[in-house]
Amino acid sequence: MNPLTSVKGSIATGAILAVILALAITGGWNELSLARWFHILSGITWIGLLYYFNLVQVLALADANADKGGPGGAGINKYVAPRALFWFRWGAVATWLTGAWYLGRAGNFVNAFTLGLTGEAPAISVIGIGAWLGTIMLFNVWVLIWPNQKKILGIVPATDDEKAKARKTALYASRTNFILSIPMLMCMGGASHGLPF
Repeated sequence: MNPLTSVKGSIATGAILAVILALAITGGWNELSLARWFHILSGITWIGLLYYFNLVQVLALADANADKGGPGGAGINKYVAPRALFWFRWGAVATWLTGAWYLGRAGNFVNAFTLGLTGEAPAISVIGIGAWLGTIMLFNVWVLIWPNQKKILGIVPATDDEKAKARKTALYASRTNFILSIPMLMCMGGASHGLPF
């Protein structure tokens, strides 16, 4: 069986390779390292798809819909968007939960979400800002983007007017997340790789 022929096989092979490397290099992971690793993996999935939607899919759909002699965006809406949105929304949940797991196991969950007011490390206020930005982004995914995408994609019934309004709401929420991701990533990198940014 070739692991390159399926997504599950590729994920399993990558995970096995990571475990082998961790064991060979450091003798293994502790729980904190495992939480960080899962946080990074899920974050790449979530933010990678956010960037795909904002830099590629939205613009491609606009071009496809404007091309009167072309195939339109039906294929993307039917086959690509639902699958991408599945990984996007659950990547958001996994990223937030693994970040909370990491902060909690490091004893910094409350300290981060109070922006360091309960502790002394300056990096905690930076990671706290990143955590709050990520929390706002998670809210946008589940409360604004996904419910409106279900209308746009026909997963739930909606009139043409409701779909038009849903497109605008989903776009603005997604663009807000795109904007927030830039300082969020700066905070995450700054906190874990030393300050200043």
